[in-house]
Amino acid sequence: MALALGTIIGLERQWHHRLAGLRTNALVSIGSAGFVLVGTLATGEASPTRVAAQVASGIGFLGAGVILREGLSVRGLNTAATLWCSAAVGTLAGMGFYGAALLTTVAVIVTNLGLRPLAWRFERRLPTSTELEVEYRIEVVCRDSDEPHIRALLLQAVAREPLTLRRVRHEEVSDTDKARITIELLSAGRNHSAMEQVAGRLGLEPSVSSVTWETTEGSTDY
Repeated sequence: MALALGTIIGLERQWHHRLAGLRTNALVSIGSAGFVLVGTLATGEASPTRVAAQVASGIGFLGAGVILREGLSVRGLNTAATLWCSAAVGTLAGMGFYGAALLTTVAVIVTNLGLRPLAWRFERRLPTSTELEVEYRIEVVCRDSDEPHIRALLLQAVAREPLTLRRVRHEEVSDTDKARITIELLSAGRNHSAMEQVAGRLGLEPSVSSVTWETTEGSTDY
């Protein structure tokens, strides 16, 4: 029962390409059931409820392994919570409470699938929230010989704004004397004005042939 229900939860995670997918959730559920069975089968002072409490606290270490910080956002919290729920399902199955285990599984699936559109709707309705992370990308094409100077100007302009630098990439434009500099940035909320200022400053340089900044909402060329 623990294997079957853990697999059901894992299928939903695997379908959405999460860090902890089918096998991880199934193994967490099986392991939780196994630990509880140790308390059930062992003689002496072993208690299934005491073992279950240790499983609930111990699964936190596994959940912490799938939580990642990327720029201004934290990813993997929902996956970690799902692993915790898989442990609860396995614990219930190991103690023989199959109805409760099945009900918990249904609740996890409904939460992950049913509440996802509602969460997306709230995110779309709050585009200016400072809690919302916005990704920007600036692309500058300039003379290859002036690339170090333009890149320094670009980094200086970005440093003066409330932006977090994620990645800088440089590449030569084939069959030309041009170079392309691409910088990826993160902002806590929309900050189009900062991007306008950075792009406008670089557009004044004689060696710059084009400046483009973009986000998920569109792009602007200079």
